[in-house]
Amino acid sequence: MKKRKPDFSKPKPQRPAAGTEETAAQGSAPDAAENERKRPERQFFPDKLYFNLPLIVIAGRPNVGKSTLFNALTHTNRAITDPTPGVTRDPVEATCFIAGHPVHLMDTGGYKLTRDPTSRESEMDDLVVEKTVEMIRKADRILLLLDATEITAEDEELILQMRPYWNKLIAAVNKTEGGKNEALACNYLQFGFKNLMFISARHGDNLPQLQEAMVQGLDFSRVTEGSEQDRPIRIAILGKPNTGKSTLSNALTHTEASIVSDYAGTTRDVVEGSFRYNGRDIEILDTAGIRRKSRVSENVEYYSVNRAIKTLDECDVVFIMMDAQEGLSEQDKKITSLAYERGRGIVFVLNKWDLMEDQSNKALRKAQDYIRTMFGHMNWAPIVAISAKNADGIRNLMNTALELYAQLTHKVDTAALNLALNDWLAKYPPPATKAIHFKIRYMTQTSTNPVNFLIFATRPDNVPGSYVTYLKNRIRADLGYDQIPVQIEMKASRQKWQDREKPED
Repeated sequence: MKKRKPDFSKPKPQRPAAGTEETAAQGSAPDAAENERKRPERQFFPDKLYFNLPLIVIAGRPNVGKSTLFNALTHTNRAITDPTPGVTRDPVEATCFIAGHPVHLMDTGGYKLTRDPTSRESEMDDLVVEKTVEMIRKADRILLLLDATEITAEDEELILQMRPYWNKLIAAVNKTEGGKNEALACNYLQFGFKNLMFISARHGDNLPQLQEAMVQGLDFSRVTEGSEQDRPIRIAILGKPNTGKSTLSNALTHTEASIVSDYAGTTRDVVEGSFRYNGRDIEILDTAGIRRKSRVSENVEYYSVNRAIKTLDECDVVFIMMDAQEGLSEQDKKITSLAYERGRGIVFVLNKWDLMEDQSNKALRKAQDYIRTMFGHMNWAPIVAISAKNADGIRNLMNTALELYAQLTHKVDTAALNLALNDWLAKYPPPATKAIHFKIRYMTQTSTNPVNFLIFATRPDNVPGSYVTYLKNRIRADLGYDQIPVQIEMKASRQKWQDREKPED
């Protein structure tokens, strides 16, 4: 990749802060080229991390099978596939192995030539084409995907756009499974391709040969492998459509990776971006806007929403984006509930705060009190007001995210944990009646990120929910988990922790 990775922790004088607050969209590393080459890339092998990977871009007109090919090469279902032309808008990226080599693979939006200037979709098509051309310029290798069934004006126009990059291009004609349509596919030879292959993305025909061609001649000498300790912090941005998720993602990464438009539902796939903040690598996941089921009218939007929700399984921290003028919605509550169940760090983000008539601290406290009232069991979750468009408040937002990540990955020693437990039990002894009788023996921390604890008791079913809540509150207040979800599981045991031969650690 050739674009440098922003570092918000260093000043950037040429972009002064908007308003009175410092912006996080400031600064860059001194050696831009070297920093970009060190940008970590995630892939579908979670225990591996790679740097300095060649970028391979899949380009083509709508509905030629780019997303199907992307999913086949990455062995995932990350890119949405649907018969509707133009499903992919933003670039979808992943790290994968092609012919035994790790590469950074990108699926781009379809290159659409014929557009109705009176249609709202026309503006979106222009943005998609602009983004596709930008990615083609950056690529180390371009895979031009064509459809065997016909040659269209979009094909001819895109081939013309490819002429300056002919030396790094290979062409593949899709939908030729079992030799079908090969006679028609040969019509593409008239354009003088140096390397033209016949494949089937759906059925796998000739994909091994295609993969060999894709990596042939690429420079892998600078590729290095990292460890899990080098893994970036992953932040997912979720919320309703048009709350500014893509604007925030672009402000954080100093890119235009996510297409921004007033058109609701612009983002469909999950768009990933990377940057540095306070010496930490961060990955941001910009997701599709989530609406109520009754308002989801397209299959494409259904898959977009499902993909957005699945990011909760991949991220560490979640930004719940809300329009400060509109406030909370039922969808915000449902998304937050899903994030809470998965034990993710949660930040409520009040975006477009600059548009509020009253921007005083009193008004902010009122908005925060309202959110905490609606989420009574989550009054520990931070609430941050920002303006993504003006980059106001982003530094505070990122500092909060780092605080949450530190709590998510904090591990308490079992001995110290049980000393604290004994103190809690002494201050507020468990209720003891003939109907409710139990003894809590000991506890251990079973996981970090999400943070889970296991408590052993003589009759775990008798432990009232109110007492479990008391223990959760003590864990948050005394052990440094005051801004994240904490889960407790009860298990039967009659043995004291001190009497165990091998205390769990």
